[in-house]
Amino acid sequence: MSDAAIEKKLDYFAPDFAELQDQADPLRAMRSEFFIPRADPEKADSGEAVYLCGNSLGLLSKRSKALVQEEMDKWAQRGVEGHFTGERPWAYIDETVTPLSAALVGAKNSDEVAIMNSLSVNLHLLMVSFYRPTKQRHMIVMEQAAFCSDHHVVRSQVVCHGLDPETSVLYLTPRANETTLRTEDIVDVLTKRGSEIALVLLPGVQFYTGQLFDMQSITAAGHAAGCVVGWDLAHAVGNVPLKLHEWGVDFAAWCSYKYLNSGPGGIAGAFVHEKHAHKTLEELPRFAGWWGQECKNRFGMGSEWQMKPGAQSYQLSNPAVLPTVSLLGSLETFKSAGLMSPLRTKSLQLTSYLEQLMTKEIVARGWATQITPNDPAQRGCQLSFLLDRAVRPVVDELTKRGVIVDSREPNVIRISPAPLYNSFVDVRAVVRELKAVLEMGSGSGLGSEQAASASGSQDQTPSPSDAAQ
Repeated sequence: MSDAAIEKKLDYFAPDFAELQDQADPLRAMRSEFFIPRADPEKADSGEAVYLCGNSLGLLSKRSKALVQEEMDKWAQRGVEGHFTGERPWAYIDETVTPLSAALVGAKNSDEVAIMNSLSVNLHLLMVSFYRPTKQRHMIVMEQAAFCSDHHVVRSQVVCHGLDPETSVLYLTPRANETTLRTEDIVDVLTKRGSEIALVLLPGVQFYTGQLFDMQSITAAGHAAGCVVGWDLAHAVGNVPLKLHEWGVDFAAWCSYKYLNSGPGGIAGAFVHEKHAHKTLEELPRFAGWWGQECKNRFGMGSEWQMKPGAQSYQLSNPAVLPTVSLLGSLETFKSAGLMSPLRTKSLQLTSYLEQLMTKEIVARGWATQITPNDPAQRGCQLSFLLDRAVRPVVDELTKRGVIVDSREPNVIRISPAPLYNSFVDVRAVVRELKAVLEMGSGSGLGSEQAASASGSQDQTPSPSDAAQ
C-alpha cells in the first residue's frame, strides 16, 4: 500500500485508492513503453481498452516495433550483407537475447539458454535427450490438467519409444473437492514410485488455475528419486522469479508471447543445466544441426558436427531475425524495469487488490469462486474464477465494454494484471465492469442457461492465443 493511502487511512475499497497506488508506483512509466489496444478496434477515438490478458498474449512494446522496422530497413538496404554487418548482424542475432533471457530464468550464464523454435518443438528436442526410458524406469509424470500440447508431446514421445501412454504416463490429480495440486502429494508420488519414473514434466505456473508450483522442492524430490526433472515455463517466465540453475533443474522450455510480449507465435526458449553441457551425443543423444556448433564452425560447412557446449547445442537452424528482435525489444523493457524483483513486488500488490475487490463484489454475491490459491506465494499474475454461469456471454459483453480478459469454456474467467503495463485503475475497472455484466445477467439469464451443466466442469478448450503453444 502506498504511503499516501496509509496516510489517508484508505483501504482497498476507497474511491481514490487505485489512483494513489498508481501515482506511487515506481514502475508507472513502463506503461508508456507499450501500445494499449483501443476499446473498440474499429474506432480510432474509442480510447484505451482495459487489457488484462497478458497470460495469453502480451502487448506490443514500442521498442519491439522500432527494432523490427530497423531490421526490415536493413534487409531493404543491405540484402544478404545484413548477416555480417550492421548493429545486429543476423548471423549472431540470438546473442542479443540470450543474456537477458538467462537473467529472467535464473541461468548461471548464457550458455545454459538457447532462443529457438516454439515451445512444443523445444520440448520434443529436449525430450530426445532427457526421456530415455528403460524397462524399469519408463514413466513420465505430468498433471492430468496440463495444457493440451503437453499431453500431445508426452504421449507421442512415449509412443515413439514403443511404449503405451496408458501405462507409461503417470497423471497427477488434485484431492477430491480441490482444484490445485499440493506439493506434498507430488513429492509423495515421486518418493513412492520414483524407481519407475524416468521423467517429471510439470508447469511452473498452471495455465488454468494460475497455481505456482514449488519448483525447487519438486525438483529436489525428483532428483532424490533418481528422476530427470523438466519444466514447461509458458506461464512462468516473465511472470515469477525463477532460479533454474540454483534449483538444479535439468531442462526447461518456454514460449515468449505471453508475459515476455514477443508477439503472436514469438520465438521460444530452452534451458539446459551446465551439468549436462559437455555430454557428447553418445552420452546425451540429441538431434544435431549446423547452428548447434561454435560460430566459427557453422560457416566452415564441414560434415562432421562439432558441438557447442551447453543449451545452444540444441539449435538446429539460424533463429528467425524478426521474431528475435521483437523479443529483444520487450526484454529491454524488463531490463529497464529492473528485471523480476520489482515486477514481482508490483504483481503481488495488483493481484492482492484484484482478489480483495473480486471477493467483495463478485464472490460474496455467489457469482464466482476463486480457484487460484489464496496464498500469494503459490500464484503469479493470474487469478482464475469459476463463474456460476457460462463464461462466453460474459466475456463477449466485457469485450463490448472495452475490457479484455481471458476465459476457459465452459465457465472459468482468467484475469491477469501484468505489472509491466497494467495499473491499479485497470484492476478496479475490470471488477466494476464484470460486476455490472453479472448483475445484468442475473436478472436476464445472460449465460445462465448453461450454468448448471458448466458448474464444476474443467473443459480446457484452448483460446486462439494459446493455440500457438
